Amino acid sequence: MPTDMRDELWLSASARVSITELAGLAGLTEADVRELVDCGALAPANPDDAHWTFAANCVASLRRACRLRVDLELDLQTVALALTLIEQIDQLQADIVRLRAQQPQVRD
Repeated sequence: MPTDMRDELWLSASARVSITELAGLAGLTEADVRELVDCGALAPANPDDAHWTFAANCVASLRRACRLRVDLELDLQTVALALTLIEQIDQLQADIVRLRAQQPQVRD
């Protein structure tokens, strides 16, 4: 199965996507993305610029939140909360992995 370049962008915090690309990849409108920014659930990489871009690694969590929106018929404010919680869970999981790597290995 061929890999879409967009799939690879999701993993990179240094890559950027436009608001139009982000909306399209997540199945939202640009107005929805702007509302999520207003709610504090998303932050543009360049908030002072007229043409917002976003870290490409936010695409995966935004898509998960949007799947919840469709599956559970959630409103956009609830999606914003879900997105915030998903990102916190992802960060906690990364912290656990980092902390486990720092612990000395116990031998039996």
